[in-house]
Amino acid sequence: MMAGHTDKTETAAPRDKRASRAWLRALELTAPIAKARWRTFPSVIEELAGKFGDSPALLADGESLSFYALNERANRYARWARAHDVQAGDTVCLLMTNRPEYMAIWLGITRIGGVVALLNTNLVAMSLAHCVDVVAPKHIIVASDRTEILENARPFLATSAMIWSHGAGPPHYPDVAAEIANFPGAPLTGHESSPPSIDDLALYVYTSGTTGLPKAAKISHYRLMIWTHWFAGMMETGPADCMYNCLPMYHSVGGAVATGAVLVVGGSVVIREKFSASRFWEDVVRFDCTLFQYIGELCRYLLRAPTHHHETQHRLRLCCGNGLRGDIWEAFRQRFHIPQILEFYGATEANVSLFNVEGRPGAIGRMAPFIAHRPALALVRFDIECNEILRDKNGFCIGCAANETGEAIGRISDDARFDGYTDREATEKKILRDVFARGDAWFRTGDLMRRDYGGFYYFVDRIGDTFRWKGENVATSEVAAAITAFHGIVDANVYGVAVPGADGRAGMAEIVCSSAIDFCAFREHLARHLPKYAHPVLLLIRKEIDVTPTFKQLKRRDADGYDPDRCPDALYVNDPDRGAYVAMDRELYDRIRKGQMQL
Repeated sequence: MMAGHTDKTETAAPRDKRASRAWLRALELTAPIAKARWRTFPSVIEELAGKFGDSPALLADGESLSFYALNERANRYARWARAHDVQAGDTVCLLMTNRPEYMAIWLGITRIGGVVALLNTNLVAMSLAHCVDVVAPKHIIVASDRTEILENARPFLATSAMIWSHGAGPPHYPDVAAEIANFPGAPLTGHESSPPSIDDLALYVYTSGTTGLPKAAKISHYRLMIWTHWFAGMMETGPADCMYNCLPMYHSVGGAVATGAVLVVGGSVVIREKFSASRFWEDVVRFDCTLFQYIGELCRYLLRAPTHHHETQHRLRLCCGNGLRGDIWEAFRQRFHIPQILEFYGATEANVSLFNVEGRPGAIGRMAPFIAHRPALALVRFDIECNEILRDKNGFCIGCAANETGEAIGRISDDARFDGYTDREATEKKILRDVFARGDAWFRTGDLMRRDYGGFYYFVDRIGDTFRWKGENVATSEVAAAITAFHGIVDANVYGVAVPGADGRAGMAEIVCSSAIDFCAFREHLARHLPKYAHPVLLLIRKEIDVTPTFKQLKRRDADGYDPDRCPDALYVNDPDRGAYVAMDRELYDRIRKGQMQL
């Protein structure tokens, strides 16, 4: 938005027309995909290189790649993969922070039929080893600044894989960046190329799911094509667009949606290693961005930040993402002069998505009008206390009425596939059968939602123990296992508690100790075993953990759980300013409750 923009509320009629056009564009771009079986995203990039040549594709402070250079770099990685016996279906793990090279690597390897597992750069030790082992890679490519993390995880690895450093690393890790320089970047010839079909796997993208360690979700070339082209249609991207992307490229949104939806039409993408509230608007203006991708927490951080002289001096026309809550929607839009917010709902492995093209504050979206006659998503009644979906006397699930909360499920069909995970048992757990008719199958999202009379859906909460914090899913079982591995802690009960002014829930751990705890050593232990976002924000030291009659741990989720006046046990908060767990007192509690403490 240019300086001097006057904010005007769009009337309902233009919003409806805009929504209709968006749905139609998305449908037109994705309809041909299923018929062109050998046209995959890597081959699209090759087409674009011929069409857009030296036009910028991926931009960053350290290195930028034109369409031609991106395709050439991908070809070098394709030849590297072939030279090192990567066959169709073989896996290569990638552990690297955001940079243009990231996309070039997986484009090249998937171009010849390999599958690339995008490892979460926050994972450490056993969690990282688990993610590697579940995909049994033939090779691992690790950025030189992440080699120490991988070295620390090696004692837990069961997989034997060739490890490559990208850039100078340990002597026993060959440098893949130096090696690919020996391969030509010209298009692959017939005998070199063994292109995959859209039905073949392209990526593994990890999700924590609802319980336990991360699962590797299977992402086919078809899914990549649908993601990139559908979002291109919804956002009406074009060659003049420039997307600002500071979301992690190991996620489906940051790595495929934010990048691919702009690249497929000849636009460019700015890649920043990580989000910085202080540099956000400077970057947006400096790169002349017209779009940016968000998660809800990112928007809240920007809203909390001091006024920046560039925050309204930009050319942004749209921001797209998920998790922008209704309580900050209008404040965010108005302060930063954002003409359009495109909120959507989806998950990496999910077979259903929702889009709020109309800009309805707080809504996560609605179903496409053209599939209303064959709904792909339903809400069914869920008993939170029993933690199960309710069924009627005939054994079928019970649909929810308008404004009634239930679990969202997506119909599994040829047009709405669920490819699942590497773990068959985990895949089966996500499928709900005999839902409304004998033999039907639906994907369980694990999300509680409600739908209003206008057909808009609103997120309510996650089912189970998993909670979201800092834009990431935190599995309580994994956190509890790491905590109880520390000397002197014999039991732990982990859950999320609501914190004013923050999206998601802050981690709280009730712990039972057999001896005094060295909190400095405990924090160091957590750093070695858990990503930072999973570290408990609050610690409650108890004599014993409360349980139900069936011996399930009781989890408190409200502010009373960490109110020092209501809590007789020793209570601590992880204070980032002091870099330590400090005793909770009334002053700290009041600051947290007023949203004045950045946790």
